[in-house]
Amino acid sequence: MEAWIIFTLMAAFMQSIRTAGQKKLSMFLSPMATTLVRYLFGVPIAIVYLSMVMDGNIKGSLPSFSSLPEFYTYASLGSIAQILATFFLVKAMALRNFAVATIFSKTEVIQTAIFGVIFFSAFLSWYAWLAVLLAVLGIVVLSAPVRGTPIEGRGIAYGLLSGVCFAFTALWLRQASISLSFSFIQNAAYTLAYTVVVQTIVCLIYITLRDVNQFKKIRQQLPLAIFVGASSALGSIGWYTAMTYENAALVRSLGQIEILFSVLITHFIFREKITLKEYFGLAAIALSVLILLLVV
Repeated sequence: MEAWIIFTLMAAFMQSIRTAGQKKLSMFLSPMATTLVRYLFGVPIAIVYLSMVMDGNIKGSLPSFSSLPEFYTYASLGSIAQILATFFLVKAMALRNFAVATIFSKTEVIQTAIFGVIFFSAFLSWYAWLAVLLAVLGIVVLSAPVRGTPIEGRGIAYGLLSGVCFAFTALWLRQASISLSFSFIQNAAYTLAYTVVVQTIVCLIYITLRDVNQFKKIRQQLPLAIFVGASSALGSIGWYTAMTYENAALVRSLGQIEILFSVLITHFIFREKITLKEYFGLAAIALSVLILLLVV
């Protein structure tokens, strides 16, 4: 099995865990504070991981901005895009019609493929496009609201904005990582460490200036906050490494197996019944995963 597949599966599993914790945390914190937690408590893990893959020689290995402006430009853009993507997703979680917001946020899969072709000439084979479209179809079927449910415009807007930002996050971070000259593992580790530090600083400044009371609320939810940050960092190790090895659109498509994990956990642990609609959606995602594993 190829390395990018292994890292994507790890990332998807950790993200399904992190999302559950983040959704609960959003009940107590503002959207930006919930976003901060994801990065702040992930920094130690990112730094330790970078030190491990660099054999402890971090300082002597880091490129300067003047020597590699392409990396710092793309990594900084990706950092901000991911903050905005997470912010919009958390805003969507706070709405009643979360299913509609989920549909539009998950359009990141096909947006990544389209924007990748337009801006980075990251072309895909016909089999790859089929896998991308099946993944999106499965998401739409799974997330489609019950007939008669009112559709809230804000949910569509937040979901779509989240998807756009996640798509550019994946593309920009891949460009940043492949611009480095280390091994793929080291490239991904350095990109992750840099972006998490930048994201933490940006979120800290925002909350300090706009809503300093959120720090007290974070302390009150410290165990859950640490859990979200740790699971997010472990998932990001998987995402960043996989996208360094392979086209970002393929990684995000395979990453939709996260939904399979979530539904199966709900079924076997919480004993919730899987509906016929969910079976169709899961089948489309499973077929997409099989194409990526066996054909692409």
